[in-house]
Amino acid sequence: MEKSRHPSGDRKQDDGTFRITRDGLRDGSVLAKARSLNIPGFTVLPDREIEASLEAALAKRPGRGDVWVFGYGSLMWNPAFEYAETRRAVLVGWHRSFCLTSFVRGTPKKPGLMLGLDEGGQCEGIAFRIPEEQLQEELRILWVREMLTGVYQAHWPSVQADGTDLPALAFVVNRGDDRYWKPQDEGAVADRLAFAAGPLGSCWDYLRNTRASLERMGISDPGLDRLHKLVEDRHAAQGEPARPLKTR
Repeated sequence: MEKSRHPSGDRKQDDGTFRITRDGLRDGSVLAKARSLNIPGFTVLPDREIEASLEAALAKRPGRGDVWVFGYGSLMWNPAFEYAETRRAVLVGWHRSFCLTSFVRGTPKKPGLMLGLDEGGQCEGIAFRIPEEQLQEELRILWVREMLTGVYQAHWPSVQADGTDLPALAFVVNRGDDRYWKPQDEGAVADRLAFAAGPLGSCWDYLRNTRASLERMGISDPGLDRLHKLVEDRHAAQGEPARPLKTR
């Protein structure tokens, strides 16, 4: 278990990419930056639609009290919201998949991929507990982070943690979105992840950060391990030197 912690420093990185931070989500600068990108295929929803989707999700919330949020990708290393504790958790009925075309970790000419929860199987990740008295502020921050484009849908499944079923908030892929990428073989996924990069950084760092976060929690994901090796092989074939991992 751990309480929330947030990295300090400027939102803009030395290499010109941007990092999503708590302050940036609160003061509107993340939304402003996203809207300024003007990338074909990447459209940020109006504020009123983001707020309406939060209200609609809360209307379906099972029960009251603290809320658990299930993280399976970048939420695990950069949640940006405040939380009271974390637990290893398993979500049944959904699996972690590089199934979302990304123009913020890629470009229209060389798109990347980001993770979504797709139907079937199961996924092990991290459950974050947000105390009830902090819900309004923290969920708004989370909504700007996850729901600004409509590529995800908010669901309230149960996750299994420490032998207990916990109702949790999870962001699953919207298969009706044009950016949904029907799962391909691992080689095709690795081809996209190896060299794609954009305003939020590279897909290679995204994959490595996800894998490192799982390892810190003692969670094994053989599929990610295979992708990691395939991408390493592609870098080696191109003579790419190893470089430090960037957390963003």
